[in-house]
Amino acid sequence: MKPDFVEYLKDHVVLGDGALGSYLYEKGIERGRNLDLLNLQAADFVFSAHEEYIRAGSQLIETNTFGANHFRLREVGAQHRVGEINRAGAGIAVKAAGHQVYVAGSVGPTGLTFPLDEDEVREEDIRQAFNEQIAALVEGGVDLIMLETFPCLDEILPAIAAARAVAPHLPLVAQMVFPARGMTVRGEDALTCGRAMAAAGADVVGTNCGRGIDAMATAVRRLAPLAKEGVILSAFPNAGMPEMVGHRMIYPAQPAYMAMRSGEMIRYGVHLLGGCCGTGPEHIHEFRSTLKIRPVRIPGGRLVVAPDKTPETAVAVRTGGFLAGLQTNRLPIIVELDPPTHLDVAPVLAGARALTEAGVDAISLGDNPLATLRVGNLGVASLMRKETGIQTIIHQSGRDLNALALQARMMEAHLLGIEAVLAVSGDSASATDQPEVSGVFDLRSYGLLRMLRQLNGGLNMAGRSIKHKTNFSVGAAFSFRPDNPQLQISRLEKKFELGARFAMTQPLFSREAVERMMDKTSHLDMLIFPGIFPIISARNAEFLHNEVPGMSVPAEFRRQLASYPGVPDQRKAALDYTRQLVEDIAPIVDGFYFVSPLNKWDIALEFVRQVRQAGWQGSGRATP
Repeated sequence: MKPDFVEYLKDHVVLGDGALGSYLYEKGIERGRNLDLLNLQAADFVFSAHEEYIRAGSQLIETNTFGANHFRLREVGAQHRVGEINRAGAGIAVKAAGHQVYVAGSVGPTGLTFPLDEDEVREEDIRQAFNEQIAALVEGGVDLIMLETFPCLDEILPAIAAARAVAPHLPLVAQMVFPARGMTVRGEDALTCGRAMAAAGADVVGTNCGRGIDAMATAVRRLAPLAKEGVILSAFPNAGMPEMVGHRMIYPAQPAYMAMRSGEMIRYGVHLLGGCCGTGPEHIHEFRSTLKIRPVRIPGGRLVVAPDKTPETAVAVRTGGFLAGLQTNRLPIIVELDPPTHLDVAPVLAGARALTEAGVDAISLGDNPLATLRVGNLGVASLMRKETGIQTIIHQSGRDLNALALQARMMEAHLLGIEAVLAVSGDSASATDQPEVSGVFDLRSYGLLRMLRQLNGGLNMAGRSIKHKTNFSVGAAFSFRPDNPQLQISRLEKKFELGARFAMTQPLFSREAVERMMDKTSHLDMLIFPGIFPIISARNAEFLHNEVPGMSVPAEFRRQLASYPGVPDQRKAALDYTRQLVEDIAPIVDGFYFVSPLNKWDIALEFVRQVRQAGWQGSGRATP
């Protein structure tokens, strides 16, 4: 089973194929022949081309259906065969792909001129053409839909709408052509187009074709702000500007040069990379080799359980030491401290001592957040436990260790007295500050939760006894988005089923958002700790709002901070805001999760004292 395409792209670069049309011509198909009809007339030829790309390293191949829409096929009298041609193209690619190569249903533009002349073609006709083609590709079994080489927003937006109507369950890649200066031929800016495509429902936005790789790099730089907002980018460049040599179209860009320039685009946020006109298997092979793109891994560990049991019910869920030890007469408090980026851990340990004395229930320690090198959190957590007795929650990601090492690390954590683990997939390795780093991801959050449940039941992932049971309180990350909460709530429900008994959320900045979150999660028998991030300046607020996925700082609050000219005044206003927020939500929350800004634990300490001095009891929900 292939990993979820969009989730996989968040942490990996997926390598697509190169040009199918120009490669088929190079292999002997006569120029001018309709390529889409080859799905019916020369299926073996198309299958062979797919196979060559897969052998070269393509992790995603596109169906031979780029022009298989009503209007393009009408030019060769085959408009009545749209469904047949697209189903056949999908079937050929699916057969070639097997179980670990993604198949993208290729959908190109209609070839019509926009804006439309309504006397000749209506918008309804355009929508129907896209609906017809995409429906046939879905029937053929594609894994995703790829809209490519669209010259203008007027045409790609109806195509996106059709894909979302016909195949809402499939990932959608939307790519436009920006021939020069990051602009369409009509002068539409790449960033404007990218935002519009993402807003319309595309999961991945990007660019293909155009005037070679240098022009594409310009377009990618224009699109780069979207990557910082969590949008996945794609790029499929041509092999330079072509020239006619004899009767052949020659593309000059060599594979090594294209691979080198593609590396630049990856640094700007491109996670789906391939080639367009003039690129062949030799280019894909060079991309894979130079850029060190690894094969797609099937995520998640496999549990060995009795035949009549599902993985979720094989081992009983344990509360764990952290939750079981919470005092019932006060509101629980977690404070996050990051391990340092160097070996001087004394300031962090000093913070832990002060926070413990103030009444914190646990210190949370990240696992190289943002893929930035820090001291290992297990060692720091162990030192904190020994020096202060405080409970420590170690974040454990699946990014850096394989399943074998993860199990060994958790067994080690148990021996060192750790009684709480927050299971997270981990930030993308592409953001690392260290050279030659790549993500592992044998296990993501779901797989980690299954593993921890097994260990709490005294079994490893192979189902063999470890002779003792670990005593972890198992936690999950929860990104509550007030404008569209259901997706993340359904993920939290799954995490609860897998054994999570507490959740720590992304920072929230309004009473309304916290109230809605607590209401929407009240059916789950788990403690929800809303994240509280004390903002310290207007710049800090803008950074969090615009560059950190999942964070939304209210516009009015940002405007208020910006109205103060000096940082000291901004900081005072921001901390006053946070104090009021804490007071407003204290009666309804299960606990607090304070994040120390820039590891300034003294700021978090102020809010811990506020909570303890007030004596708030919170929601009063029983410890799970």
